[in-house]
Amino acid sequence: MRLHKSEAAFFVFVAVILAAGIVIFHAYDLLFSIAKGLGQSGRFDDIVYVSKLLFGAGLLLATGLFFGLFFIFPLIRRQVKEENKLRAMTETLSVHSRNLERAALTDGLTGMQNRRYFDEALKEYLDEFRRVDKPVGLMIVDLDHFKQINDTHGHDVGDEVLKAVGNCLRDMTRYHDVVARLGGEEFAVVAPNMEMETMMRFAERIRKAIGGMAIVSGNVRLKVTASVGIAIWDRKETADALYRRADQQLYQAKNTGRNRVCA
Repeated sequence: MRLHKSEAAFFVFVAVILAAGIVIFHAYDLLFSIAKGLGQSGRFDDIVYVSKLLFGAGLLLATGLFFGLFFIFPLIRRQVKEENKLRAMTETLSVHSRNLERAALTDGLTGMQNRRYFDEALKEYLDEFRRVDKPVGLMIVDLDHFKQINDTHGHDVGDEVLKAVGNCLRDMTRYHDVVARLGGEEFAVVAPNMEMETMMRFAERIRKAIGGMAIVSGNVRLKVTASVGIAIWDRKETADALYRRADQQLYQAKNTGRNRVCA
């Protein structure tokens, strides 16, 4: 059984009392033996008196030991148990709080980061990369004719499509890119340290990867395409302004035939 610090300290206290008691009773026995061998009655009376004092001190120590073992220690033990329960409860609440926080930043369907996480991460990336004067690319990906998929095959199939696209985006991006589902059939990728030419090639690979997937759900097998809008941060604009520019390019891709990248 592992002892709490207060319990260990209590047992040290008990050990000291026991040691003191042993010494006192030894002194009492020694004095009493000496007293028997003395001939002077006055001296004998003094030694007997001291021995009685020692005996009384020993009784007090024994009382303290009894009180400590049967009253103080149970109180300490109860306090330790309550403290352990509180600590366990606190740890459980902390884990629960972290899970709730993670859930608040995660899309429940795809397991990707959600819009709230995306908004916060984009602002933080711009703040950090402003210090080092490096570019940040933003890509908004929107699935083409997704409503028709839901209307024709049902929302269950639509959910499978969204999960497949989310997995594709995670596989295609780098570990430090931010990949999020913004809502509905719209996704976003924040790609730091990418200039326009590199970002265009990156977006084209993602567009082709999405278009090349064969999504199977039950007896339904289908393909989807995506339109992509791109904007590169100009080192001055806010996160909202950068998002609006990428969103404008997405609408441009939609209006010019879909299944394409506009920047």
